[in-house]
Parts: sequence; structure tokens; C-alpha cells
Amino acid sequence: MQIKKVINNNIVVSENTSSQELIVMGKGLGFQKKIGDLIQNDKIEKVYAITTEWNESKLAELLTAIPLEQIQVANEIVSFAKVSLGKALSENLFLTLSDHIHFALERFEKGMEIKNALLWEIKRFYNHEFLIGKEALHLIHERLGVKLPEDEAGFIALHIVNAELTNSDMTQVSEMTQTIQAILTIVKYHFSMDLDEYSLNYERFVTHLKFFVQRVFSGIHLEGDETAQFMYGLKEQYPKEYACACKIGDYILKHFNRKLDQDELIYLTIHIKRITTK
Repeated sequence: MQIKKVINNNIVVSENTSSQELIVMGKGLGFQKKIGDLIQNDKIEKVYAITTEWNESKLAELLTAIPLEQIQVANEIVSFAKVSLGKALSENLFLTLSDHIHFALERFEKGMEIKNALLWEIKRFYNHEFLIGKEALHLIHERLGVKLPEDEAGFIALHIVNAELTNSDMTQVSEMTQTIQAILTIVKYHFSMDLDEYSLNYERFVTHLKFFVQRVFSGIHLEGDETAQFMYGLKEQYPKEYACACKIGDYILKHFNRKLDQDELIYLTIHIKRITTK
């Protein structure tokens, strides 16, 4: 690859064989370099394809403001998250996480501690992502010598969740988390019982709710099939559970102006039956 533009000593702009612009990062990549020079492959630490959302000037402004060691930590965290979750994540996670870590460290230095109001819910509903957030704090402490509070593990977890739900943003992820909490509260009060948060059925229910709430926010409807038609009889078989599903439907209609179809109500009924059966 050839250098098209030098942003600073550690960041240059290049392009791939499809003429797509790339941000290439690595210690000393741009030091005493000029346009047309070849990039030293052994120094490359991260290559980021420029998208319409992040143009060159926007990327340059962001990455120039962030020390290389913080960018390196963010890249290490993203790599760990991909391996741990075993799935692809939005490429923008690298940028949003770099920006967040930089801001979190600035706040920490100034003694500005921000409490994560959703920390409890994040631990419960996104436990895997939260554990990755905890590992991220360990890496930050190990690489940068700063011990950030546990609240930051929750914020990092939300960035990872956002990267899993590629059509969402951080605000929407927070709203989705609050909606899941509200639905669990409806179930708990409808049956006047505490839910076993350590049971497999609880884990299955929360997983279902994550995808359910994502469908609500994105306007996607379940596709009806023969199995769903067969299951319609379950509302007579489990009237109390179906009534609870309808309460959830009322909540969704009131807060999101979305009327749930029978398929959604039936699937909710099945999961509610599982989670409330001891």
C-alpha cells in the first residue's frame, strides 16, 4: 500500500485495490513519510476502511486527538470481544470505543465520576458483554496504568451490544435495556412471584426479549408459519400466561405505538409459561 496522506506520525491514509480509502495505524507509520511512499507492513497495527458515516476528515480529527496507546487498547478490546462472542461486530465499535475510552480517561483524571444508571440491568441482561467490559477494564489498567470504576465496564458493554445490533445506537440500546426490565416487572407482578434469574428458562426468556425488543424498535414483524397457527390454541390452554403477554402488548402499544400481532403474543406466552413454572 502507498501513502495518500499523512495524518500524523502514527496514522496515514491509503487505499485498497478497490480504491476504497483506508485509515492505517501503527507506531511511526507516518514519521518522515510523504505521499507515494510505501507503507511498512510490519508496522501496521490497524486498518480501518473509511465509510460514508466516517469520512476522512472526521476520522482524522477523532484519531489525531486520541493517543496511540489508547487506540491500541481499544483495538485489543475489540479483538477480544469478537473472539469471546464468536460473532462479527460492527467495524464502528473500534472508533466509538476508542472515543469512549479517551473520554473516560479524561473524566477520571479530572475526578469526574459518572454513575451508570443501567449497571444492574446490564449485568443481568448482557452478562457476557459485561464480562468483556470487565476484561476491558483489566486491559486498560494493565496497558495504561489507570483503574477505572466498574460503571465503565457497563458502558463498554453497551458499546459492544450496540455493535451486535448494527442498526441501533447507544441511546436505543439503553431504551431497549429499560424496556426488557419493564417487561420482566410486568411478568413478576402479574404472577406475584420473583423470577429465578439463575435458571435456564430465565436466560432463554431474556434472550427472547432481546430479539423481541429489537424487532419492536426496528419495526420488524415475525413471519407467520404453520407452527404458529398450531400454537394459537395455547392462549386457551394457558390463559393466565396469555393475559400476561397481552399486558406486555398493552405496554408496547402505549410506549411505542406498536400493536403486537398474535405470533408475538403466542411466543411470549410460551416463554412466560416456561419462566413461571417451578
